[in-house]
Amino acid sequence: MQYSKSTDYALHALLHLARPELRNNVGIKELSGMLEVSESYLSKIMSKLRQDGLVRAVPGANGGYELARPAQAISFLDVVQVIEGRQQMFECSNSRSRQHRLLAEEEDGREPAPSRGSECLVEKVMNGAEQQLHEYLRKHTIQSVLDEALQRGGFQAAKKR
Repeated sequence: MQYSKSTDYALHALLHLARPELRNNVGIKELSGMLEVSESYLSKIMSKLRQDGLVRAVPGANGGYELARPAQAISFLDVVQVIEGRQQMFECSNSRSRQHRLLAEEEDGREPAPSRGSECLVEKVMNGAEQQLHEYLRKHTIQSVLDEALQRGGFQAAKKR
């Protein structure tokens, strides 16, 4: 599994918009220059973030983008789901196969009780991994990563240039 570059750019754009020294909105030209990506490509990403309520577009000659919610209220999971989609990562496509039925049988060879169903054990493991990943991404917010960057002195170095 690999996230798209769009997710990477979206996360970095939100981190830039959340920087405490930025009091106003940020234009797409400045943002694309900071991320070293084309304005048209970044505009498509920002449009998705805007449609989902993560950023707000500010119209006008001095317009641009700003966070629509506090940085601590935007999790990495929010961003991943906006850009990558909210579909389940794994789906058992083998539920009618003999192999699947063998995995679902009771120890004595009988079919599983109706209350237990014929849950795919492979899907159970994969869904558990996806839940762990979602929980991890949910715990990390734009603010938590920004705070860590500030502790490391990352943005101070960028300001001095």
